[in-house]
Amino acid sequence: MKWRGRKRSGNVVDRRGSGGGFGRSAGLGGSGFRIPTGGGGRGGGLGIGAIVIILIIGAVLGINPLALLDGSLGTGTGTGSVSRPLPEAGQDDLADFVGVVVQDTEDLWSEVFAANDMTYDPATVILFTGTDSSGCGLADARMGPFYCPADQSVYIDLSFYEQLRSQFGAPGDFAQAYVIAHEVGHHVQNLVGVLPEYNRAIRTMGQEEVNAYSVRIELQADCYAGIWANYVGEENLLEDGDIEEAINAAEQIGDDAIQRRTQGVVIPKTFTHGTSAQRQDWFSRGYRSGDVSQCDTFSGAI
Repeated sequence: MKWRGRKRSGNVVDRRGSGGGFGRSAGLGGSGFRIPTGGGGRGGGLGIGAIVIILIIGAVLGINPLALLDGSLGTGTGTGSVSRPLPEAGQDDLADFVGVVVQDTEDLWSEVFAANDMTYDPATVILFTGTDSSGCGLADARMGPFYCPADQSVYIDLSFYEQLRSQFGAPGDFAQAYVIAHEVGHHVQNLVGVLPEYNRAIRTMGQEEVNAYSVRIELQADCYAGIWANYVGEENLLEDGDIEEAINAAEQIGDDAIQRRTQGVVIPKTFTHGTSAQRQDWFSRGYRSGDVSQCDTFSGAI
């Protein structure tokens, strides 16, 4: 992906090295939506009509590489985390990269919302190290990147990108960008009412129903990531192999692939994000079409 020297988002803050967050883990009872890593954590309508983002009128719309849990908001407030601007451009490649990708997501979704007479309010992306506090409780690097609806923020410990390469076999900058675009997709879902509806609906559901609902939300976020990939392609920012990197990442973080790798057995009823094939398919739908109306994961089979 062509990212060097390009504009960075002003909505990325740096808490790396400040540490000190405390509270309930967002992966252990909070409402964060995280990238599945095979580690701790449970295994796994708003009808907006004209706004294609919302894909479903009269039905629940659309949540990451991430595990939905019980939908109750975390209560961790944590102290000691100091937010700083990013280092000056050119001083930290990973921070520069994240800033550029986030800016591209903001450009895309601002256009889509504006075309539907809405205003896009960007998420804050927080870079942290080890642990930090969030509106959903404790942010722990072991959970992987996640989106917290309570404070409309994406949390990323950049060491995850090494894990993505070495543990998951998903190298490449576009695999990393896919993760960010997926998490921002959850933010879009939050803005248009998908996540609030999810939190309301699951109160009367059994665990298997909650898991199945989560899968549809995660696949829509994958499709939104594909929409973003289409956008950067139209801007002539893709390089050879980029899409293949994202498709490979989607394969490696499918529920079946993770369970096979970490448990040696696949248990479909515990899936929360979708199979490798499903994740690849929905990302590809978004990428090929560039049309958010094609991201309806709530009507029919997935």
